[in-house]
Amino acid sequence: MRAWKALPGWALAGAIVLEGALVPAAAQSGRSAMNPPSSALPNAPAPRPELAWSGGAAQGSAAKPQQKAAQAGQQTGTDSAAAVSTGSDRQRHYQQARQQLKKEEKQRILGVVPNFGTTYLWNAASLSAGQKFQLALRSAIDPFTFAAAALVAGGHEVFDDEPGFQWGPAGFGQRVGAAYLDELDGDMIGSAILPALLHQDPRYFRMGHGKFRHRLLYAIATTIVCRGDSGRLQPNYSNIGGNLAAGAISNLYYPEQNAGWGQTIGNGLIVTAEGTAGGVFDEFWPDISRHLFHKDPTGSAPIPIAPQTH
Repeated sequence: MRAWKALPGWALAGAIVLEGALVPAAAQSGRSAMNPPSSALPNAPAPRPELAWSGGAAQGSAAKPQQKAAQAGQQTGTDSAAAVSTGSDRQRHYQQARQQLKKEEKQRILGVVPNFGTTYLWNAASLSAGQKFQLALRSAIDPFTFAAAALVAGGHEVFDDEPGFQWGPAGFGQRVGAAYLDELDGDMIGSAILPALLHQDPRYFRMGHGKFRHRLLYAIATTIVCRGDSGRLQPNYSNIGGNLAAGAISNLYYPEQNAGWGQTIGNGLIVTAEGTAGGVFDEFWPDISRHLFHKDPTGSAPIPIAPQTH
């Protein structure tokens, strides 16, 4: 029965994801229609046959097959070189993303809270599908994630705001498991599965400059707008669809009286609000760190403290 209650949330999340998959394809089709090949243009010059000068018609006819063979060999060599160049570029891009990802996986706030999903490089290399899964899993299995689930469960236990769970050690364990599964579902669906399918980057790209209002609005907007693997901005279907899908899944392990549309939408909105607040914090945390601790978490050297003059 609980699985049926999760279906509406899955249907809504699926519709959002489907739209995210169809819009880029439609846009590509529109661009193809607006930019036909040169051969279809009315003023395109007619192709000119290549002429081989041999001093005689018979010799010219005999030279044509040889010329075609030579041209074919040159074309094959050109195609092979292009393929090698493309493969080298892809490998170089993958290695660059790998190096940047290693640095991101060491980022922590106050040395404790993981901040793996933030990049301080505005032109950071896009991640492969495997790297997106790696990043999401790294956050999901971090010890702080388990500790945060225990803290959330403790708060619910104290205020008893989820009456479906029991009171005491057994109920606390259930709350911890539910809180951790909420985080795990959100990370894996919204930061790995959907970004891989929709070719979107799950990270937060810190702006780091400009007026406070501009940066604040940018951080808030990343909840619904993200950067695609192509580098262009697009609707953040991964985040929205992932939050709704995680809310739908929560119907399977939350108490019966909490299941349904309310659980799906409620959890989805809570996770979205948390993500928005996290984006704002990620944008301004380096400024706070430099001001309070004279350290730059973006990778620069510590800021020297000027000696006081009396």
